[in-house]
Amino acid sequence: MKLIAAILLHIIAYNSVWAAGPDDDKKPKTDAMLFGDVKSDGEHIPFATITIKGTTIGTAADATGHFKMTHLPLGKRVLVISAIGYKTLEKQVELKAKESITILAELEPDNIGIEQVVVSADRNAKSRKETPTIVNSINPKLFERVQSLTLSEGLNFSPGLRMENNCQNCGFSQVRMNGLEGPYSQILINSRPVFSGLAGVYGLELIPANMIERVEVIRGGGSSMYGSNAIAGTINLITKDPISNSFKAEITNSVIGTGNDYEAANDYGLNLNGSFVTDDYRTGMSIFGFHRKRDPFDANGDGFSELALINNTTIGARLFQRVASRGKLTFDYFNINEDRRGGNKFDVPLHEADIAESVKHQINSGAINFDLLLRESDKFSAYLSMQGVDRGSYYGAEQDLSAYGATEDFSYAAGLQYIRKIDYLLVAPATLTSGIETNGSSLKDEKLGYYDAAEDEHFGNTLVADQKMTTNAGFLQSEWKTDNLVVSAGLRFDRYTIDEKTGQEENVSGNVLSPRISVMYNLADHLQFRGSYGRGFRAPQIFDEDLHIETSGSRKVIHKNNPDLKQESSNSFTASVDYSNHWGEWQFQLLVEGFYTALIDPFANEYGIPDEEGTVIYTRVNAEDGARVKGINMEFNASPSSKLQLQSGFTFQKSEFEVPQEFGEKRFFRTPDSYGYLSAGFSPTPLFKIAFTGNYTGKMLIPYFGPGLDNPEAGELRKSDPFFDAGIKLSYDFRLTDHIKLALNGGMKNIFNSYQNDFDAGIDRDPAYVYGPLTPRTIYVGISIGTLY
Repeated sequence: MKLIAAILLHIIAYNSVWAAGPDDDKKPKTDAMLFGDVKSDGEHIPFATITIKGTTIGTAADATGHFKMTHLPLGKRVLVISAIGYKTLEKQVELKAKESITILAELEPDNIGIEQVVVSADRNAKSRKETPTIVNSINPKLFERVQSLTLSEGLNFSPGLRMENNCQNCGFSQVRMNGLEGPYSQILINSRPVFSGLAGVYGLELIPANMIERVEVIRGGGSSMYGSNAIAGTINLITKDPISNSFKAEITNSVIGTGNDYEAANDYGLNLNGSFVTDDYRTGMSIFGFHRKRDPFDANGDGFSELALINNTTIGARLFQRVASRGKLTFDYFNINEDRRGGNKFDVPLHEADIAESVKHQINSGAINFDLLLRESDKFSAYLSMQGVDRGSYYGAEQDLSAYGATEDFSYAAGLQYIRKIDYLLVAPATLTSGIETNGSSLKDEKLGYYDAAEDEHFGNTLVADQKMTTNAGFLQSEWKTDNLVVSAGLRFDRYTIDEKTGQEENVSGNVLSPRISVMYNLADHLQFRGSYGRGFRAPQIFDEDLHIETSGSRKVIHKNNPDLKQESSNSFTASVDYSNHWGEWQFQLLVEGFYTALIDPFANEYGIPDEEGTVIYTRVNAEDGARVKGINMEFNASPSSKLQLQSGFTFQKSEFEVPQEFGEKRFFRTPDSYGYLSAGFSPTPLFKIAFTGNYTGKMLIPYFGPGLDNPEAGELRKSDPFFDAGIKLSYDFRLTDHIKLALNGGMKNIFNSYQNDFDAGIDRDPAYVYGPLTPRTIYVGISIGTLY
């Protein structure tokens, strides 16, 4: 890491001087000026972004759709004009000294995001329609329709993704992609794998939606260039960039469990956003703040919560500084402070409750990124991202003083990347992407000691986990492009080392070579075929669920790795047909994708027998034979006009081991064979909006180890009912001034209260017996004030 940091600082210093020149500020001004007007169908588009291709020079249109740029570089230049909901336009101009040019930019609507620019496909920004790998994007409009305060609920609205709750006590949640559980998906923040395993235990409910510009999802082998834990795919969180001077403040309040027989719970949220840019667009900063307080919810009246109490405050900022005409520095920082607790007796200390599962998170995350444009279209990037997590925890039952814990976690990602465009390489024009990375994490988890007055004895701290993992990697990828064909082939090498400091396990290391190839072929004017193959892996490290303990009065479940646990590998294949077209004002897209993933030495659980203290060990082992995940994702999006957008997706799949595992069953647990979503937004007038959403979850197998069984230690396997979670939202805007609006909204989630009705009850309940939608019927209202666009 020190070597990477030294190289990074040297290159930043050298290239910043090279890009700017020693007397950049003293150079004479060109007085070349550009004035413009951005419209679509006769209506002005406010805050569109205008940049000069091959430079970092840019600006944004004002609230009336007009812009101006001064002292521009001379010669023939290409303007890139973009705005959310419209196709990007490139327009050539010739700039001359002491002369001004006025242009009219007419943008075509792109209401369903067919040509949205994405960065996750191959680590380079390009139109979604031109990528050989399928990239799905979740934008802020969808988060608004769902009324999602955090990242978690929005992830249900992308093909192949499904959010689930795994614990009644504390609400440990995860996202499954193509049927594979959470640790098979790599969570990225601005394309960097710095979201640690510890942060992932509750992380999807920790990240507020108002800090996210969009979420990009890659399913299957196309994500292998991102390294470990990307077998199922990647979920890339792109934070908000400052574009214009704007602000927004919003307050929401939800009532969870409306219409149930038991007391409802309040869920209060406050969002703050601001964006500031200088007149010359050289410097900009966006800030965000988020506060949430959710009361615990008891769905069956047994006195124990099904939804945990959450008290979360998040603040953060993103800052950019343009360095001369070709360099750009970006800084990111956010802090999450969360307190969550589940169980019962919330008015007493944790160790006086019958059951309490509680965590207090203090998360600090920061990043610096330097981009330098070279030649006509080459790009050099250097980056460093870090995240620190301090967690205090309590997982205990029956007033257990020994159940307190403390965890420290630090993760980082640093690297260099260079993108080079070549006029001709072997068979066609090509884009080469190469880079080196170093990623690492250190995690220490302790069970805290206590003083027992009755025994007059002090019990010292117990080390549960102490692990350091380092991965050094290099990658090379080439993309060839012709009129109808795009081929992308890449290779990544990872050298990982896992240092076990507890002395209970051996140190582990491994070398992994991950090839990837993706193809896109234009079968017709509006019909595209895509196919990909990628090899992935998961190192035998500590995963997120290992640090979550399921607790009841009769048993405590702890997750551990088998000392002989080996690396898990995969071969993933996808093939898809994508049809997109427009008839008049109608725009629509239909995607059908088949996926197949073969797991080699897949991780599986062996369920232990409770000891005399009721502690059960779930041991992660390698299944003797492999496992297969296969299925079809379908996606249909349509928009007859800017007033109506429809998004939908559905998945059919099978996930199973080659030979039976626990309960004599081949199929993966908690994985339905069918699930899907529907989202529709309708604007009868520019000020009034209606949104409809729906999620379907099919039947799945759920293990149960509750007290009502003849042999609770052996458990039984149950099949859940299907669920359909429907929602509606209404909102209306009041224009206070030409640039400021007040908005009111209200709606209902899970209208038909399609919610689990057989939760286990009492102190001896099985808290992991939970499935179906995340929340019962919920009514909410909100009010916001901010800039008009």
